[in-house]
Amino acid sequence: MRVFPIITAVLVMAALYLLVFERDRIIDFAVGDSVAAAETSPDTGEDMAVVTESTTESGKHTVSVVAMKSQASDIANAILVRGRTEAARQVDVRAETSGQVISDPLRKGAQVEKGQLLCQLDPGTREISLASAVAQLAQAEARIPEAQSRLPEAEARLAEAKARLVEAGINLNAAERLSEGGFASETRVASAEAANESAIAAVQAAISGVAGSNSGVETARAGIQSAQAGVASAEREIDRLTIVAPFAGLLESDAAETGSLLQPGALCATVIQLDPIKLVGFVPEIDVARVQVGVPAGARLATGEEVAGVVTFLSRSADPTTRTFRVEVQVPNTDLAIRDGQTAEIIISTAGEAAHLLPLSSLTLNNDGQLGVRVVDDTSHVVFNRIEVVRDTIDGIWVTGLPPAADVIVVGQEYVVEGVLVKVTYREQNQ
Repeated sequence: MRVFPIITAVLVMAALYLLVFERDRIIDFAVGDSVAAAETSPDTGEDMAVVTESTTESGKHTVSVVAMKSQASDIANAILVRGRTEAARQVDVRAETSGQVISDPLRKGAQVEKGQLLCQLDPGTREISLASAVAQLAQAEARIPEAQSRLPEAEARLAEAKARLVEAGINLNAAERLSEGGFASETRVASAEAANESAIAAVQAAISGVAGSNSGVETARAGIQSAQAGVASAEREIDRLTIVAPFAGLLESDAAETGSLLQPGALCATVIQLDPIKLVGFVPEIDVARVQVGVPAGARLATGEEVAGVVTFLSRSADPTTRTFRVEVQVPNTDLAIRDGQTAEIIISTAGEAAHLLPLSSLTLNNDGQLGVRVVDDTSHVVFNRIEVVRDTIDGIWVTGLPPAADVIVVGQEYVVEGVLVKVTYREQNQ
């Protein structure tokens, strides 16, 4: 049986136990019994951090450390998202009616202006249909005077019938009174009643005649409206023969070839607008609250070109798969150098915040594994402050979580723990 490997394993386990679970006691023992000095390497000029024991007048042990006085500064913050370029507008211009193309085709890549002809279709018999619709409109308009001329005649007949009804009523009243006095026969009374009923029927007939005349006028007017709709439909059908660009841009495909037959919905050409162009990215939900519409933004394309613009859109609905929010940045592209679909790294400006610029070597971990720095308080005791890294630069790292002014230990922070009394030597921030 090999004894030495077992002994070695036991010693290693004991050492790990002391380093992990008894770290504070070992550090206190090292501070109380070890002697160290801060030296500078003669070859490299780098600081060598060593612990120095000293005793204050009150008899307390102190540790010498090097610290720097740090002041918080306002820095501009930003969010980096990856995305792509996208045309501001893109539309497939399609035919609305059927017809044979009679215009020469424009080739893809050509610059077109708004309203420029893309495809011209053969009119066929549409002009004849328009002429027929115009003739029907004229015929319907001619019926109006005739229908209106019948209305006064019908109204005159109605007035005449009403007058006869009044006369018949008077005669009937006289006959009835004379009959009561014995001066008129029953035959005369019956004749007067018949004349009155006839007058009433004549009035009803005259009223129907007036209504018929009015109906004739309305029918003539309806005929005019129908004819006008036919003319408008024929004109609209002719207008559809000319297919134009809806906006200024570039042709992404050839226009329809001469002689080809287009049906409703068939593609004439595809037009895209690249000035301005959009940068499209997707912001994680943890950062979406920091993005605002109208803030400046920039991007670096895969070609190395850098562009700048403003945020024009931020989605209110997350993508159901990635849980990210679509953001759009509008960028000028007057020379059309930026193409649709290029990869881009988009940087969106956010509200600035106060942060400290510290050397990367000043960072450390506490016993709970939390990232932070050790600082010296007003009583020369060590305090651990958790920090969050905002940005990494060649001059150091910007962090938050510290008070506006802090004495950050940059040499010896690994040899002290929270609450230890230290003797501080300060150095400049740019050293």
